[in-house]
Parts: sequence; structure tokens; C-alpha cells
Amino acid sequence: MTGVPATLPLLRPEGARWLLVLAHGAGAGARHPFLEGIAKALAAKGIATLRYEFPYMAAGKKRPDPQPVLTATVRAAVELAAKEGLPLLAGGKSMGGRMTTLAAAEGGLPAKGIVLLGFPLHPAGKPSTERAAHLARVAQPTLFVQGTRDKLGGLDMLRPVLPPKATLHVVEGADHGFAVKGRGSGDVAKEIAEAVARWVDAL
Repeated sequence: MTGVPATLPLLRPEGARWLLVLAHGAGAGARHPFLEGIAKALAAKGIATLRYEFPYMAAGKKRPDPQPVLTATVRAAVELAAKEGLPLLAGGKSMGGRMTTLAAAEGGLPAKGIVLLGFPLHPAGKPSTERAAHLARVAQPTLFVQGTRDKLGGLDMLRPVLPPKATLHVVEGADHGFAVKGRGSGDVAKEIAEAVARWVDAL
């Protein structure tokens, strides 16, 4: 099955060193303020972003496409981004990140690293680690950015299932949407961008 990504304009700062191909979560599209903020904060760190939408979201539907369509869309988006000539990272928010890891686990995803913003380890209220079973097959170094109040991926359950090439950045007080009491969204986005920049510099 194939999936055709609907892309937003490439955000490429002058002197960009990397390009992150960034997918959205299950319930909000690529124009969500969180992803907008992350893209701008990454640009300030010299990291370009190509945000894209899965077919169901681009069509205005609420129910996500079947998994084969979602992973095919990830591959198509990364292949499109490869034409820009920058070293590639791939990843996304919640479901978008999980679909990226599934595509990577299948092999052949031309990204040098994977960035996961709020990995959805399990559905809300249904603690489980089944969604992590494929992570051991992901060859790329992977950055997990997770909040301490994330109800879809508590750190006590996530840490034991992290793959060998994983790095974990914890955002103190953040929920699954990275809302932190007493902090503005721009400040949180800046922290995440700084964590991504430090991580890619070590790749």
C-alpha cells in the first residue's frame, strides 16, 4: 500500500546542517501550534524541518489510515526530503514518531537518526509495552523526548524498553502534549530544540 504525504513548505534556515522530516500525532495535523513552535525553535539551531500530513489528516478525516499506509507515507516523505541534499533525521509527535520507528524497523529508511516527541507507549489507561516490541530492530540512533507527566508513556515503563542506541531527554512536568505548568510553550520548544541539537552534534 502507498501513502502520499501532504507537505508544508520546507523551513530551511540559512546554513542548515540537518533536515528533520517531522510527522504529526493522531489527532492534530502538521500545522498544530506545538509543531509550529518546534520547527521555529529547531530553525534557530540550524536544523531544517519538513512537516507533512498522513492521507487521512490531509483529507479531513479523524480515523488514522491503516498502518501500512502510515508507514508508506513516512517513507515517501523521507524520500522527498532526501532531494534537499541535507543529512536526514526522521520522526514525529506521538503516533507520527511511532510510525517512523515502525518504518525504520522494516529497514531501508534513509535517515541518520530518529527523533520522537512523546512516544505513545500505550493507549491512555491501558498500560502495556507491546508498542515497543519493534524498537530493538531500529538501527538508527534514536532520541526520545518524554515528559514526566506523559500518561501514554510513563518513564518507569519506557526506560526498560529503550533500544541500545536510544537517548532519553526528560522534560520535567510535561504531559503528552508537552504542556508544563508555569512555562510557556515557546520555552518548552526551545528546551526540546536544544536537546535535539546536542544530540545531533554527537551523531
